[in-house]
Amino acid sequence: MTIGDITPKKERKSRRSKHVVDDTAPLLPKRQDEDAGYDEFNGASFTGAVFNLSTTIVGAGIMALPATMKVLGLILGIAMIIFMAFLTDASIEFLLRFSRAGKTTSYGSLMGDAFGKYGRIFLQICVLVNNIGVLIVYMIIIGDVLSGTSSSGVHHAGVLEGWFGEHWWNGRTFVLIVTTLGIFSPLACFKRIDSLRFTSALSVALAVVFLVITVGIAIIKLISGTIMMPRLLPDVTDLTSFWRLFTVVPVLVTAYICHYNVHSIDNELEDSTQIKPVVRTALALCSTVYIMTSFFGFLLFGDSTLDDVLANFDTDLGIPYGSLLNDAVRVSYAAHLMLVFPIVFYPLRLNMDGLLFPSARPLALSNMRFAFTTVGLITLIFLGANFIPSIWDAFQFTGATAAVCLGFIFPAAVTLRDRHSIATKKDKILAIFMIVLAVFSNVVAVYSDAYAMLRRIQ
Repeated sequence: MTIGDITPKKERKSRRSKHVVDDTAPLLPKRQDEDAGYDEFNGASFTGAVFNLSTTIVGAGIMALPATMKVLGLILGIAMIIFMAFLTDASIEFLLRFSRAGKTTSYGSLMGDAFGKYGRIFLQICVLVNNIGVLIVYMIIIGDVLSGTSSSGVHHAGVLEGWFGEHWWNGRTFVLIVTTLGIFSPLACFKRIDSLRFTSALSVALAVVFLVITVGIAIIKLISGTIMMPRLLPDVTDLTSFWRLFTVVPVLVTAYICHYNVHSIDNELEDSTQIKPVVRTALALCSTVYIMTSFFGFLLFGDSTLDDVLANFDTDLGIPYGSLLNDAVRVSYAAHLMLVFPIVFYPLRLNMDGLLFPSARPLALSNMRFAFTTVGLITLIFLGANFIPSIWDAFQFTGATAAVCLGFIFPAAVTLRDRHSIATKKDKILAIFMIVLAVFSNVVAVYSDAYAMLRRIQ
């Protein structure tokens, strides 16, 4: 399941002369008219595209993956991470191949081509639900890291609280206000996704710093014999524990969702044939990071692994400079999420504008619409982060609803619709498999979560 040759034979490799304007599409075309006010732009580089797509993928999902190992065990958990990477690869291939056939330049216009106006609107709603949920998770994690969390019933101190003690200015709400106004808002003002390539590169580097420190700590403790070998297989003792295995599916789905940004990155590439290696490189990089984080995170904390593994890094690691390493891990990943925020926010704003103003001129040409949409969405995300207690709750909701639609159901539905008669029998079998797997797994996950919640209430 790899990205196939999705470039029509007559398409030129260079995108410099490409000029496509689709006012109804939720995602921006690459070029605008001369009076649009854009700087001269000759196309995004391969490296910049890989960093942007990798940043879209490696967001907050990585923090919940060690908790999935606690449910599945190491062997089944790592196998599921690899399996989801291949399935994501196949679903992106469907999107790009059918976009080429229909000459569409965005996910929304592809859904419109296949299912009409209501297909496009449904896609835009799913992008809103998914991206708002993901960005709320980012803020929750940043708040947990800097100001602490008590969502598990036990208070885990934040970095600022550990350094300076409890004060009003390092409380959760104030810290998130400063982060929103000082970091999120300025980065959200860029009108072209390639403008974020440098912050994306830095965010990937910070994720690698987090991973390297985590691996180093785990190896030191393993050599010293202070940690036990983690559980390799799931602990299934009754029917309830069996159904609980499916609760990890929404988290794994959310971890690979990047489909809403693939067209934007593809549109800005100078060489259109590079999208194949861009996607494969990004997926390979992110899968490696996911597997190592899941393995070593679960190795470190075992069955004590929290839903947000960063919250585990406020305990005594039992090694020299443990406190310093704890802070380095948490701060590096909090900074990573701050830089990921604008990459996920970019398609959220465009799809919100496309939903509210489907016939208006492109968002980049209207400063007033751009400003009001940006401020409104950031305010909504800020409020959500202050009222939703746990990232697992947010992942379960977005993963079981919008994320599974964006990642698998919609690409499979476009393939089965096959308006341009290009789908093979193998494509349709795979599409049916995606839909059945997605629907069954997420229905079971929702049922299992609801049942567990009712039991807690009783």
